[in-house]
Amino acid sequence: MALTQLPPTVSSAAVYEGILRRQSSRESAARTYARSLPIVPVRARGLTIEGADGRRYLDCLSGAGSLALGHNHPVVLEAIRSVLDSGAPLHVLDLATPVKDAFTDELFATLPRGLAASGRIQFCSPAGTDAVEAAFKLVRIATGRDGLLAFTGAYHGMTEGALAASGGAPGARVTRLPFPQDYRCPFGVGGENGARLAARWTESLLDDPKSGVRPPAGMIVEPVQGEGGVLPAPSGWLRRMRELTAERSIPLIADEVQTGVGRTGAFWAVGHSGIEPDVMVLSKAIGGSLPLAVIVYREALDAWQPGDHAGTFRGNQLAMAAGAATLRYVRENGLAGRAAALGGRMLDRLRRLAAEYDCIGEVRGAGLMIGIEFVEPEDGAGSAARAEWLAAAGDGAGPTARPESGGVPAPGARGGPAGGARPGTGRGPGADGPLPASPARAAAVQQECLRRGLIVELGGRHSCVVRLLPPLTITDEQAEAVLDRLADAVAAVCRPGSRIPGIPAPSTPKEAGAASPA
Repeated sequence: MALTQLPPTVSSAAVYEGILRRQSSRESAARTYARSLPIVPVRARGLTIEGADGRRYLDCLSGAGSLALGHNHPVVLEAIRSVLDSGAPLHVLDLATPVKDAFTDELFATLPRGLAASGRIQFCSPAGTDAVEAAFKLVRIATGRDGLLAFTGAYHGMTEGALAASGGAPGARVTRLPFPQDYRCPFGVGGENGARLAARWTESLLDDPKSGVRPPAGMIVEPVQGEGGVLPAPSGWLRRMRELTAERSIPLIADEVQTGVGRTGAFWAVGHSGIEPDVMVLSKAIGGSLPLAVIVYREALDAWQPGDHAGTFRGNQLAMAAGAATLRYVRENGLAGRAAALGGRMLDRLRRLAAEYDCIGEVRGAGLMIGIEFVEPEDGAGSAARAEWLAAAGDGAGPTARPESGGVPAPGARGGPAGGARPGTGRGPGADGPLPASPARAAAVQQECLRRGLIVELGGRHSCVVRLLPPLTITDEQAEAVLDRLADAVAAVCRPGSRIPGIPAPSTPKEAGAASPA
């Protein structure tokens, strides 16, 4: 029975509670979003979702980034209706159709120049993980090699091969490489120095005949790690990865499943560094909210024989129509540039919020892909050490940097901006490194956001990062409302005297706690 047709004696609350109860009793223990977001959506438009309980929510999850234009955008609905009204077949395997041809034209109009000029496209089964598997199969056949290079913190999907290449799973044929970041730099320095060391490590591993790493079939990288904690790849480092792979005839695979279609402030996130990968893995937003996944790759890699890769549901006509409409709307309305500008303003305000609370370790992001990392604050001597670091950071060297080393900290030491957070991106590491991750605080902030009608996602190392993925159509006013609710949620969790189960109560605001005790 539809919610709008309930008899007067049945309340929407009863329907809401019943649906959640039946979900809990019938669905698998693997369900995720439903555990932390116990809502029952019944209507949605743009940024807003209405639940069966009558509450309205601002949705900054956006289907894990798949809703570039938000819920039920008019151009998407019109594209779907046009296919339904035309009588066109909805299921066509890999046959050519006018809808498919139009989608391919629109997609190729947005690609990096080389791929647009002579690339090939493979339509995969619906999910991004299927496209990742297709990319792996492609480069293995083309190169005759087997192993893969992937990065710590990566996420590429839930099928066997994609999961093996992801940061949290073992992979016998996968070599893990360090992904550069500032706050939790694997080398303890961060910034340009950390990125340079990460690139040097990769180069040494590939060229050392005793490294134990044989020439791989390919390297897969996310231009911005999403599930890994919203970590934008430094442009110089990504260009170096392109150079290293090109020099050694290793196909470079860019996983743009979550970063594509304007999300990061460029139509494709590889555009920030200007690189052109050999393979691009695309899904989520390219289907305009419906399931669709493809890979696009250099013609020289097209060594497949007919039937080498297939899938029953690779001909989703509704998704292709919705996807073409979405791609066109984003391109014609300059929504990538809009995401860059609005995202920059949102990051600025969030960094001001971070300056008020010790429980925020770093704010980072690209465009409308934003992350806030929550940590356990230091007390006493730790606060004094942090004050010293912040004071020394003003000179651009850091408290223990060696001038003769070009700003690289001495062994065992922690540096300032060249050896910690980039200026304005958050706090640098404490005396003994970054502060401990606080998944409990992040989860508490997520729940406080939900109480205030704001849906956000968690991710990152230790699940301590609150993630924002609003639709590219979000207005300035809506963005302010999102930030207001988020700020209120952070205050509820991190202000002095707050009591959150499993979290030590904050003692003082950051301004008071920064000074060294007498």
